[in-house]
Amino acid sequence: MMDFKKEIKLAFTENKLAIYVSIAILVISLLLGYFLEPNLHAYLNPVVEQVENQVRSGEITITFQSIFSNNIKIVFLMFILGILCCFSALILAFNGFFIGYFTAVQDDLFLTLLMLVPHGIFELPSCVIACASGFVLFNFLLRFLKTFLKQENVSISNKLYASYVENFDKLKQAIILLMVATVLMIIAGVIEVYLTLPIAEFITSVLS
Repeated sequence: MMDFKKEIKLAFTENKLAIYVSIAILVISLLLGYFLEPNLHAYLNPVVEQVENQVRSGEITITFQSIFSNNIKIVFLMFILGILCCFSALILAFNGFFIGYFTAVQDDLFLTLLMLVPHGIFELPSCVIACASGFVLFNFLLRFLKTFLKQENVSISNKLYASYVENFDKLKQAIILLMVATVLMIIAGVIEVYLTLPIAEFITSVLS
């Protein structure tokens, strides 16, 4: 029987580089989006205004289902596009970049952070781990191919099976990281829909 606690620990400890690189991508993209806002205003502000108008008009509804489906799509895209490695990083970078830009264009930075931090402390780590899972998936594919090519005088089916068995642990770790990212994103969705606004209103009422 699988020891899930041990497997989760291994998935993180044996893939530190993938996680550290994902953190670096997110932090750098957040900072770039924030500090380059004056140069990007003409291009991105119409997008922000369109989304805000759609929310106000009810065209976009902020429900757990809508938020979760959108965020979970991003998580799984970063995992699946790990097949192409760099695309996981691009998705994470774009999301970080847009969050940084969105924060910069708001008039009240404190209130904006109140509306982002409660769910963001789960959502951003989820994105980081999802991106890392994509990197680990790419690592598995590279190892699989290397193992497959070095085998000689063996049938293709046996080569495929042997390559899969030899590198299964890396695939398993990629899936475990994806599962952790999914759980964190579920928590983030619940907080964003049901708790973020009450928390922000409580804090502002206490400070006012």
